[in-house]
Amino acid sequence: MTMLLLALAIAALLMLRVPVAFAFLGPCLGYLAIEGQSLGLPMRTIVNGIASFPLLAVPLFVLVGTTATRAGIADRIFDFALAILGRVRGSLGYVNVGFSLGFSWISGTAVADAAAMAKVQLPVMEAKGYSRRFSLGVTGASSLISPVMPPSIPAVVYAGIATVSTGALFAASVVPALLMAFGLCIVVYVLCRSKPELEGEPFNWSRLGRAARRAIGALFAPVIILGGILGGFFTPTEAAAVGAAYMFILGFSYRSLKLKDLPVIFRETAVTTAAILIIIASASLLGWILAMERVPQQIASTMLSLTDSPMVFLALSALLMLVLGTVIDAVAALVITVPIMLPIAMQVGVDPIVLGVVMIISLMIGLLTPPVGTVLYVLSSATGAKIGEVFRGTRPFFIPLVTVVVVVIVVPGAVMWLPNLLGL
Repeated sequence: MTMLLLALAIAALLMLRVPVAFAFLGPCLGYLAIEGQSLGLPMRTIVNGIASFPLLAVPLFVLVGTTATRAGIADRIFDFALAILGRVRGSLGYVNVGFSLGFSWISGTAVADAAAMAKVQLPVMEAKGYSRRFSLGVTGASSLISPVMPPSIPAVVYAGIATVSTGALFAASVVPALLMAFGLCIVVYVLCRSKPELEGEPFNWSRLGRAARRAIGALFAPVIILGGILGGFFTPTEAAAVGAAYMFILGFSYRSLKLKDLPVIFRETAVTTAAILIIIASASLLGWILAMERVPQQIASTMLSLTDSPMVFLALSALLMLVLGTVIDAVAALVITVPIMLPIAMQVGVDPIVLGVVMIISLMIGLLTPPVGTVLYVLSSATGAKIGEVFRGTRPFFIPLVTVVVVVIVVPGAVMWLPNLLGL
């Protein structure tokens, strides 16, 4: 009964749009008071929840994305992608996906990607005759590539909780992210194939050369960040620091970044990092309470009574993450569920890396789904469109996103191919 009341209280606060961290923290403190627990306990639990070395990479990767956006690097990647496609029908739709794929090597979060694309691409797409619904849909769907393609903040959080190699999880995420981009391009083709008015400008070699020269520095960032990690030159945390330094060097060399911009960049980074860490901290307290009430053991016994098949377990995990992703933040969902799901996965023979990829992609789909749907609200705020309009625009793109989850479940070897190749 106590746990039911706790769950109802959290659900009610989330429905009232109370920030996720406080929706968790308030009921948890109430539970501790009712149970007569010391209020010093939550402080220790909260501190321990964020006292993790892998989590040191979070603020640095946030700094990389913030600096790249402020330095206008997103614009350079966009111009390069646009110059490549020329007169291809629906070219701006493909550019949208390609931009997200390129920017994902830098940003690591869907929210940052969606915010950047809303400012850079949506006005251009609407000016070129693309419907607002299509523009919003492809922008929201393609932004989900960022938290899957490394460097990925959800992957850093998962690796820290599950105590698995961040580099291996990064490598395992590359193929699913590429499949997501390919699937989104198929939907763009289907939606634009009968619209000749959506043809782009003629291909121009000189324009491509200029765009390539402007973007070459930004396109080299993935080589430094991911290449350094997978090549064993530095840890993910060190890679994040090197990536942030590289973004500063690019910004100042392009003269698009000024000293007066630094306080704004550091403030935005601090605010975003604080939001992420307070969610992790409050979710850690909720996770401790669930452990005290033996909820993980009950869930484990229930799931094991249903199946011992790795494929069925992954499908159930994906379904659970899809549901959770619609109501709570992805980071909070990972902090709560990974300690529960990981032991079960080990019992049924599921690789923790494969589980991480399935959980992250499934949770990211929740960013496009009400009632929380963070990406929906970012696009709505940036464009003035209603949440319903944004959601209707994203619906056709759910097909390839869900298909990628199914592929990872059915063919886990596709995920583990690159980590095995690199010996991670």
